[in-house]
Amino acid sequence: MWGRAGKRPAALAVAGLAVAAGVVTSTTAVSSARETSAAFACRVTYSANDWESGFSLVVGIANVGSAPADGWTLTYSYAGNQTLQQGWSGTWTQSGKQVTVTNASWNGTIAAGGSVSAGANFSYSGTNTAPAEFAVNGATCTGTPPTTATTPITKPTTTTTTSTPPPPGPAPALHVSGNKLLTADGKPYRLLGVNRASGEFACVQGKGMWDSGPVDQASVDAMKAWNIHAVRIPLNEDCWLGLSGTPSGAPYQQAVKDYAKLLAANGITPILDLHWTHGQYTGTSSACTDVNATCQKPMPSRQYTPTFWSQVATAFKGDNAVVFDLFNEPYPDAAANWSDAAAAWRCLRDGGTCTGITYPVAGMQELVDAVRATGAVNVVMTAGLTWTNDLTQWLAYKPTDPAGNLVASWHTYNFNACVTVSCWDSQIGAVAAQVPVQAGEIGQNSCAHDYIDQVMAWLDAHNLGYTAWTWNPWGCSGGNVLIEDYAGTPTKTYGEGFRAHLLTVNP
Repeated sequence: MWGRAGKRPAALAVAGLAVAAGVVTSTTAVSSARETSAAFACRVTYSANDWESGFSLVVGIANVGSAPADGWTLTYSYAGNQTLQQGWSGTWTQSGKQVTVTNASWNGTIAAGGSVSAGANFSYSGTNTAPAEFAVNGATCTGTPPTTATTPITKPTTTTTTSTPPPPGPAPALHVSGNKLLTADGKPYRLLGVNRASGEFACVQGKGMWDSGPVDQASVDAMKAWNIHAVRIPLNEDCWLGLSGTPSGAPYQQAVKDYAKLLAANGITPILDLHWTHGQYTGTSSACTDVNATCQKPMPSRQYTPTFWSQVATAFKGDNAVVFDLFNEPYPDAAANWSDAAAAWRCLRDGGTCTGITYPVAGMQELVDAVRATGAVNVVMTAGLTWTNDLTQWLAYKPTDPAGNLVASWHTYNFNACVTVSCWDSQIGAVAAQVPVQAGEIGQNSCAHDYIDQVMAWLDAHNLGYTAWTWNPWGCSGGNVLIEDYAGTPTKTYGEGFRAHLLTVNP
């Protein structure tokens, strides 16, 4: 995100790639029931986020039997006029009131004791009653393992997810294990919340530290009322290092430390994001010609950014409730006029001299090394290309982290290139199968919430976290603004939709 002026317009996205999210029209399909093992039994959970004229849902299928299911088809029926709009993590079809979901190529096996999930969006009018019964491969889900051929059939478990506000205790210490973000006691945890912009721009625009917005207990309580468990805080390199801006140096650093400490004390994870950096850049998609950190640059500066992260890591070393997002939205591929994708990925990882960028670049490996050299083992997030929307080669070019606490950072807006469920399944899902993925920014520039509803449903189905842009009362005419005031009054309808969804999910 570019800060106070709002998200960069679609004209600055990849030429020819800013496409709208597609809609899958309901179709009629006939599915033959598969032979079901006598040792297979299922339990289905159904969780819906309703906004009166439509809803997003996630269905989970748990195998409570003793044999795996090799391929699955879920069927259920609605009592009302619910109409399928789009589905993901499976092939969704509808015939009359009956809905059929068949596994995708990558989630067809449900091991004994395992589970899978899929999601979809529906429209409706009138009432929206949850389905009463579900079947997998033609067999009604009872929720209990089979015992004899005469086991009575009961209705499946239907759940509605309820929210848990941040606890009165501190935010949990976090670490990575495989593709999961875990708390110190080994429980999976998702970073669900918002961005609180202004730390990246206010100090260099004559607006003080937080653009006149409060960062006190009352403002945090307003966040907790939304069920916010994580706040991403964009920062300014020059202001932290005392190179330019007011406040800068020690006063700026102390303000960041105080806000992060306040959030963490209230059970909210602070994510410190380096947003604006040093270095003169006048190439493709340049936002300013200033060498100082007065706008977003395509890559971090080798001259100053390793020092920035060394100081930040030293300040928060030992506090593993704080997460580091090493660089907001790299775009060395745009700076090179999209001439060599492999070179852009190497630039992202290794830094140095990069095509189209006139200052020496710090790569993600150098920044990870700067953090780890301090002894800090905090979770770190590293981005992909194309303003963090492209993760296609993230696994091939990921930096080495001796602490093993690396998370892939992904941003998605309705005007980006990867905006469809099929893209998320093939690109983001592939990364999420190996490492945790955090959607550091989600949003849409229309003030509506239909796009982020799809994004959140997909991320929920994959147990991934997200922080929406932005918790600042700037008016929603430009989109992506969640609140009317710092008391937490949501904007119509973007803020209303996001708040309603947050109140249905847990980290």
